[in-house]
Amino acid sequence: MTNERKPWLIGPVSPAAGGTFYQQIIDRLKREISEGRLKPGAALPSFRQLAEDLLVSVITVKRAYEELEREGIIFRRQGLGTFVAEQGLDRSREANIVTAKNLLREAFREAAEAGMPPAQMLELAREILNEKA
Repeated sequence: MTNERKPWLIGPVSPAAGGTFYQQIIDRLKREISEGRLKPGAALPSFRQLAEDLLVSVITVKRAYEELEREGIIFRRQGLGTFVAEQGLDRSREANIVTAKNLLREAFREAAEAGMPPAQMLELAREILNEKA
């Protein structure tokens, strides 16, 4: 019997995806946590393991994990590994809301620069929201 390891993947990182590799890792882990696929207490792969699975450097994964740890989304225990924090879901959602607000601000700024009045921006926002429903 072989001792085959099943890769732990959050999806490949790519230069075409936009953003740095470490930011892509951060964003994907936040999404997995905020959407409930990674629960509080869930173990994450080691730096080395995730780097191997995603074909990136260990330094890239370490940087992503450090940022997530700073935000209180994950935590590390010496000799045990890295885990999703109890408050990881809430913190991940909070971070997603901040990102969404910033993106909306940018979109509204672009629309205003294009000469779109606020009422038309709101209508466009409603239209986009209805597409999601």
